[in-house]
Amino acid sequence: MKRSLLAPIFASALVLLQACSTFAPSPSKQEINEAAIGTRSDTILGAVLAYLGDQYKNRYQRNQVILAAAGGDKAILGGVDYYMSLQETRLSKLLRGTGVRLERLGNAISLIMPSHIVFTIDSSDISTQFYPVLHSVAMVIAEYDKTLVVVAGHTDRDCGAGCSLALSLEWARSISGYLMSKDIFADRLEPTGFGERYPIASNDSEEGKRLNRRVEITLLPIDGS
Repeated sequence: MKRSLLAPIFASALVLLQACSTFAPSPSKQEINEAAIGTRSDTILGAVLAYLGDQYKNRYQRNQVILAAAGGDKAILGGVDYYMSLQETRLSKLLRGTGVRLERLGNAISLIMPSHIVFTIDSSDISTQFYPVLHSVAMVIAEYDKTLVVVAGHTDRDCGAGCSLALSLEWARSISGYLMSKDIFADRLEPTGFGERYPIASNDSEEGKRLNRRVEITLLPIDGS
């Protein structure tokens, strides 16, 4: 049953990556920087999917529990692509100007949240200024309840492998805990920490390190049909 969740996402991701292989001439410095970050998206999604594959031998059973809690319908009305596009549109509007970046890769949606806007300094406590943003995200996740929600913490390399892994997991658990407090079904949430393994920028500059310190929420469709 493992292919029921992973195969459609990998197929969609491959099509999207092929479609993005043609670039506009003479890109600006900003566009080059954005493209450099974007090329890592498929790697990070692959890491998320591999993590899920390692975590659960009987993921199908858990998916059925989630679908039952969502109302019992196994098929997503309108199809998976339409279902995820509705969420993408809603989230894009709500997150405009918040500092949270949204990426769509196939039928996976990722929300990239820089740690400096999410948490208080040197802490896994959510900043009071970020609560309204996170509340908006929680509302959409609650409405579109046929998704698995992977919350992954990422750090830079400054505090070492063990420290980075522990901190990234603390960040992920903090966000997951908030989502649960907003009545997001616990079985939908998968918090994990990747430490410094998947940077989206160079760790050789302060700005790069700042970009690497983040939490990514990845929404993956669950279709039991």
